[in-house]
Amino acid sequence: MKIVIIGGGAAGASAAARARRLAPEAEITLIESSSMITHAPCGIPYAISGIVPSYKMLKTYDVSRFTSERRINVLTQATAQTIDVEDRTVKVSVNGRLEKLKWDALIIATGAKPLIPKLEGIEEVSPITLRHPEDVASVKARLEKARKVAVVGGGYIGVEVAEALVELGKETMLFEMMDRLLPASIDREISEILEAGMTSAGVDLHLSEPVRSFARREGKVVLATDKDEYAVDDVVLGIGVKPNVELAVEAGVKLGVTGAVSTNEYMETNVEGVFAAGDLVEKYHLVLRRKSWIPLAPAANKEGQVAGANAVKPGSLRMRGIVGTSVTKFKELYVARTGLSQVEAESNGFKVESTLITARSRAGYYPRGRDVTVKMVVEEKSGRILGVQAVGLDPVVASYADIAALAVERGLSIEDLFLSDLGYMPATAPVWHPLIVAARTLSKGRF
Repeated sequence: MKIVIIGGGAAGASAAARARRLAPEAEITLIESSSMITHAPCGIPYAISGIVPSYKMLKTYDVSRFTSERRINVLTQATAQTIDVEDRTVKVSVNGRLEKLKWDALIIATGAKPLIPKLEGIEEVSPITLRHPEDVASVKARLEKARKVAVVGGGYIGVEVAEALVELGKETMLFEMMDRLLPASIDREISEILEAGMTSAGVDLHLSEPVRSFARREGKVVLATDKDEYAVDDVVLGIGVKPNVELAVEAGVKLGVTGAVSTNEYMETNVEGVFAAGDLVEKYHLVLRRKSWIPLAPAANKEGQVAGANAVKPGSLRMRGIVGTSVTKFKELYVARTGLSQVEAESNGFKVESTLITARSRAGYYPRGRDVTVKMVVEEKSGRILGVQAVGLDPVVASYADIAALAVERGLSIEDLFLSDLGYMPATAPVWHPLIVAARTLSKGRF
């Protein structure tokens, strides 16, 4: 059996590994356009700041190890140009040489690419974008010359890049068109805590201020908004990504309502023998009960496993769905969320109640405990937990989102969570866990 996988990132490499485990004799080829596989774009800001010493560390396997241990034929610096679904071949350019690869099963894992708006002057300015670890060296060299840097976009990329710039000693401005940071993920109360943390670290926040154009003047980059013009030395564009679907579409693969590739729970596309996984694929949201597009690494890795399994053993593994669990940080301030924010829930027709509580991350008498703030959103009548957000100067808030993710996935109520047997010891949590405190508050004295 011949299996060809296009894309060597999280989903593609995961698919290759799973297919090999289930089909020891299959001929598996992994096509990657860069020189790295199993690469981790999430680590790019930390490689730029120097927390991670080298971008080369942003991978799980190097090519030689993956080839020898997994027995995968890895083609790097290779570009899949066309897919012929009738002939079941992929035309690949490898170091300028064209090859045709036959496949019995094809997995497309081409990921996502930076979203670049059509704004005046953007091509002239050519702002920095971040998507692949191999970009780190050139980005660091470019930023080394800059004293003042603007970040456009207040989502995950923008917040994490702003942290990297502050760590590098840069004067940092951040522009976000919405009225809060992480607008697609968290509610205002949580965002305000993040905003205060970033402001106190010296980030000049410009919320509700979309950038309208760029220009170069007298050696500076000038950003124009509806309010003013700002001169900086360089710009990082971090307004998000879009699914990299062009190759799939040319092969006849259908897109879904989100504009990403549509698959079933086995990661099969509408084209027989063609699977897709990772950031180019839309996801089934377990709370909304419809397709959404949330490109995050944990889902990409799992989708790769599902696609790789079903490519060799149809129907053997299925992807149940996601609830959008994510974590980010700015310096020592951690932000985590899962499920729906209150804004998301209400805009999708849910009647909700919510609470915002502040508690300690450890027993009150134990040293080094920090304040953590939790917002819980529940369905009004049933008490079903729809979403949780947490923020605090303690990485433990990430575990709150993990616990809550299981509660949201399983449709648990606040009573279910209140009665759950969460662990306790003074050094790790107060006896009344902050999530249980939030659930109890929402019960209005019922328990």
